[in-house]
Amino acid sequence: MKARPLKPYISPEREETLRQGIIKLLMEGPHSARDLSAQVGVMEKEVVEHLEHIRRTCHGRFIIIPAMCRRCDFSFEKRERLKKPGRCPLCHSESVSAPLYSIKGE
Repeated sequence: MKARPLKPYISPEREETLRQGIIKLLMEGPHSARDLSAQVGVMEKEVVEHLEHIRRTCHGRFIIIPAMCRRCDFSFEKRERLKKPGRCPLCHSESVSAPLYSIKGE
């Protein structure tokens, strides 16, 4: 079997890869995973997977503005996962704002 060179898939209507598009949006300012998913046209779950990879490759430039409980103002600062938390550990409210992500310029 002939080995094919590994190149990132770029759909015909796009000029850049999905991760390049996400990085470009994150450099413009903070966005939630839902905002990014709407702008690049993929599911939110897939965006979170791409954000995990982007966080590892950005070497300290990746910024996470933590999620907050809208009821008691608890901040999820120590949370490592990028996915939105389900509920607040203090008041058990499910009204939690989504974390925001951005990349600071070089």
